[in-house]
Amino acid sequence: MEILHSKIIGEGTPLLILHGYFGMGDNWKSLGNKFGKNFQTHIIDQRNHGRSFHSPEFSYDHLVEDLAHYIHYYNLEQVVVLGHSMGGKTAMLFAVKYPLLVAKLIIVDIAPRYYQPHHSDILRALNSVDFTIQNSRKLVDQKISELIFDPITRAFLLKNVYWKEKGLLAYRFNLQSLTKNNEEVGKALPSFTTFTKKTLFLSGGKSEYITKSEIPLLKKHFPEASIQTIPNVGHWLHAESPDIFYELVMNFLK
Repeated sequence: MEILHSKIIGEGTPLLILHGYFGMGDNWKSLGNKFGKNFQTHIIDQRNHGRSFHSPEFSYDHLVEDLAHYIHYYNLEQVVVLGHSMGGKTAMLFAVKYPLLVAKLIIVDIAPRYYQPHHSDILRALNSVDFTIQNSRKLVDQKISELIFDPITRAFLLKNVYWKEKGLLAYRFNLQSLTKNNEEVGKALPSFTTFTKKTLFLSGGKSEYITKSEIPLLKKHFPEASIQTIPNVGHWLHAESPDIFYELVMNFLK
């Protein structure tokens, strides 16, 4: 079994950071460097993302087993897992399946509920690119802007475009597998699963991923959960408000 690609910074208690859908560990570089002053910080690329291996199989069960394999490979114990969005779903399922390996859990702007698939425009836009025609970042941006109007979302996606060889761009993520398995990303945490150690849920004040109505469900799965909201930020709260984000995580981990 292949090992997930990661960047490891610092020493101390292992802190494992899991990015969201279409993301990669590099999105967490600045915060990872800060956390690395206090923790052995592992910024991980999940399968079919970043520099990790590509596979036709993609589900939370696969992502969890990849993480378990990674932890055993590096001989880690009592890890703190921090996951954003899709990475938060991976972290939740990992914690309920392998509670003895997890000391604390931090979930960023995602709840354990089912989410309707809502990435169809992004997938259509990404699949519309022909790298033999769109042979520069500018042309890729122009092409995906036909369906994705938000420049921040486009900039986030364009971080995945790299020079595969001279004159030919490609995506770092496995677009074929993500397109085929898109429905997997919204799946709920299985009912009757619980993680009884300290858990922090962080939400963005402008985001709709965690609402007040979800609090009973959070408490059912994570009875020791505390919930903090960062005002005036959306789904990428760690990028929009990194200082407050860092402070809230550090206060929780002290």
